Amino acid sequence: MDTAERVKRLFADSIRTKQEAAEPLAPVIAQAARKIGERLLAGNKVLSCGNGGSAGDAQHFSSEMLNRFERERPALPAMALTTDTSTLTSIANDYHYHEIFAKQIRALGQPGDVLLAISTSGNSANILRAVEAAHDREMSVMALTGKDGGSLAGKLTGHDAEIRVPENSTARIQEVHLLIIHCLCDLIDTQLFGEEN
Repeated sequence: MDTAERVKRLFADSIRTKQEAAEPLAPVIAQAARKIGERLLAGNKVLSCGNGGSAGDAQHFSSEMLNRFERERPALPAMALTTDTSTLTSIANDYHYHEIFAKQIRALGQPGDVLLAISTSGNSANILRAVEAAHDREMSVMALTGKDGGSLAGKLTGHDAEIRVPENSTARIQEVHLLIIHCLCDLIDTQLFGEEN
């Protein structure tokens, strides 16, 4: 297969994954966006975390909230827990890498806040600890996962939501996660600020 054909196949795989995910995920995405919007209206904030590409997604979400998505509107309170290298490395060095997000949540999370936890496998130990810390702080969790949901799926409660991409390829899951983030941003903006004219 030549490289151009390989690229076309990757595009086709990505499109197929998104099309297959749309039907089962649309109501769950809408529910998660509504919950986040309600918490923002109540004066709470969203903390987000993930590893690797999912860390980039966590930062992407918080930047869309803090700055703007597709229209001018007031800044919304959101923070990625993946960006402070001094904090991350000190926690990893003094305690354990599993604690890098949980310790931040214990310090910064307040009852009613939301944790956006992103893990393609659902098995990242530091994400699992983050979810436990969020629950201890009376926060709700919106989890972006894939595959079979991993251990993360079993840690969620009735106040939480899991948006699980029905796919096994990490790359395809991450591509859908980015689309989910954009859907959340669009729905939150619409809920808080109305339809655009």
